[in-house]
Amino acid sequence: MGSKERIARLKEETRSNILKAAFEIVKEDGWNGLSMRKIADRIEYTAPIIYEYFTNKEAILNELTSIGFKDLDEVLKQAQDAHGTPEAQLEAMWMAFWEFGLRNREIYQVMFGVEMTCCIGMVPEAQLPSKRFCPVITKLLSERHRDSGICQQKYFSFFSVIHGLLSINLVGKGLTQEMNKQILKDAIIGIIKTI
Repeated sequence: MGSKERIARLKEETRSNILKAAFEIVKEDGWNGLSMRKIADRIEYTAPIIYEYFTNKEAILNELTSIGFKDLDEVLKQAQDAHGTPEAQLEAMWMAFWEFGLRNREIYQVMFGVEMTCCIGMVPEAQLPSKRFCPVITKLLSERHRDSGICQQKYFSFFSVIHGLLSINLVGKGLTQEMNKQILKDAIIGIIKTI
C-alpha cells in the first residue's frame, strides 16, 4: 500500500472514530452532553484535530443524521422487498420505521428533532423515507389522484401518526407494547383504506 492510500485510510479511520466516539458520548450523556472537547478526550486527540474533520458539533450531528437516514432507508427497503403487494409493503415498511425508531432512539431523536434541534433540513438524505414510501403509495392511488399531491398527503398522514407515537414513547413512559401495536395497526390499515 502506498503512502497516499495509507494516509487516506488513516484519515477515514480517524473520521470514523470521531463519529463513533460522538455516538458513544450521546448514548451515555444524551445529545446535550456532546461537545468537541469530550470527543477529543474520548479518542485521545486534541480538539483542533477534531476541527480538521468537522467544523463544529452541528457538522457531526449532520453526519450522524445522514448515516441514520441511510440506515433507515436500508431497513425500509428490506421490509418493502419482503412483500409483494403495495398494502403489505406499506404495513411492513411503517412497522419497520417504528422498530427503527425504538431501536435507534438517539439517532431517531437527531433525525427528527425529538427533544432537540432537528437536522432534517440540513441533509439531503432526509428525503429518503418519502422517496421510498411514495412510489408504493402511488401504486394504490387511482389514476386521477396520482399527480395531485395526494401521495405526499398520504405519506405525511402515515408519518404523523407513527412519528407522534414514537415521540410519545421516546420522551415519556409511553404506552404498553400491546397498545402501541394496536394503534399502529389501526392507523396503518385505516390510512391504507383511504387510499
